[in-house]
Order: sequence, then C-alpha cells, then structure tokens
Amino acid sequence: MRSSCILPAAEKTRSTPPDENGNVSPAIIYCAKKCGIKYILKAGGAQAVAAMAYGTKSCPKVDKVVGPGNQFVTCAKMLISCDGDAVCSIDMPAGPSEQMCLFDNSSNLTFVVADLLSQAEHSEDAQVVGVYVNDTTEGTPMREMIEGFSKELEKQVNALPRADIVKATLSKSIVVVADSVDEALEYVNGYATEHLVVQTRDTERIVEGTINAGSIFCGPYAPESVGDYASGTNHSLPTYGFARQYG
Repeated sequence: MRSSCILPAAEKTRSTPPDENGNVSPAIIYCAKKCGIKYILKAGGAQAVAAMAYGTKSCPKVDKVVGPGNQFVTCAKMLISCDGDAVCSIDMPAGPSEQMCLFDNSSNLTFVVADLLSQAEHSEDAQVVGVYVNDTTEGTPMREMIEGFSKELEKQVNALPRADIVKATLSKSIVVVADSVDEALEYVNGYATEHLVVQTRDTERIVEGTINAGSIFCGPYAPESVGDYASGTNHSLPTYGFARQYG
C-alpha cells in the first residue's frame, strides 16, 4: 500500500512529438502559453503518458492525463488510471478514430462517402462503418444505392493523397443494411461509435433514439470534419465502445 505522504502540486505539462530537427511547432508553443502550461515534453506515445503519470528527472509528474491517441496511448492511459503508484486520472479512453454514417435512398452518396473517408484517412487502425437504412420501397432501389456507393468510394479513394492509409482502414471497415430505423438504432447503440453522422430522411428520429455516441452530426451539411477542425466541439471523444460510459 502507498504510505501516507503529501505530494507536491502538479504542473501543467504538454507533450508533443518534435519534428525531425527536434523542434516544437510555434503554434503549439503559443497555445501552450495561452493555456498556462509551464512545461512542454518533447515526446509522444505511451512513453509520454508514463513520463507524465510517474514523473522523471526531466518531466514533472501530473495529476491527470488528457487527450486522444493511438491504441498504445489509450492502453497506457487506462493502465495508469488503475495504478495506485501513479495517483493519476484520465479524461476517457480515446483511441483510434471511428465513424459511423447512416444513409438511405434519399442521401447524397458523394457526401456520405466523403464523410466516411474523412475519418478513414486518419490512421491505419481507424474504422468506418456505413449503415444503409432500407426502410422504404419508394425511391431508388437498395441495390442501385449500394452499387452507387461502391463506385463513389472507389472514385474518391483514388483521388486522395493518403490513399494507402485509407485502403488499409477500409480493409477492416464494413457497410451493413438495416431493414428499419429501429434496427439501425439497435446497431448504433450497440456499437457506440465515436462519431455518428446521420444523413437520412428521418434524422430527428435517429437522434432521439441514439443513446450511445461520442458526438452526432445531423444532415448532409454537418460533415464530421467540421467537428474535428472548425465547429469548436470537443475532439477528444470515447472510442472502442466507451461511448456507453462517456458519451
């Protein structure tokens, strides 16, 4: 057991991998200063999490580690949060990117595919899921929509500069078909995705029925990339099903 002691007040520390010359971006330094951060640790990954959680000769110990990362960063954060020697909390498990996009035969397939690919290009360990809601016999037939989706996907992937990363992500990504809105909602809440994009005719019903999701983007003109870069919403979101606890 840990012996009783008084720990010194933790300092605000920002970790960031340096560039190839060992330098930190001036933009990061400026933002750190605005946020009152006293130290910048030139490191990333699980090793940066460990350094901040336990402290080293050159890195002050912190009380809480926040921010997203890859699967190794997420694992490291969860380990320190359960270690009494670290006495360190975390914000949430926020690992490789995820996105789920619901669409139907009223959807613009160019928008649907672009939304999915905006997450697929993040890293090879990301995952995107398309959910086609086949809840009407009117309009464009399902087979025609799925074929159109496949053609649009191939067209956009080949035009991306990060096509190799996207193809690796797509190799473990899927498109599923739901026969009703209720069935789609059951899948949505079971998966508990980080980013949920709703591009269906019944957007309000989907949103009302969604219990587990990190963030929700409603309609064709609310792309998920806006949430990442422009709208001001939180970008550190739960992944791997943890939206059930941290949505």
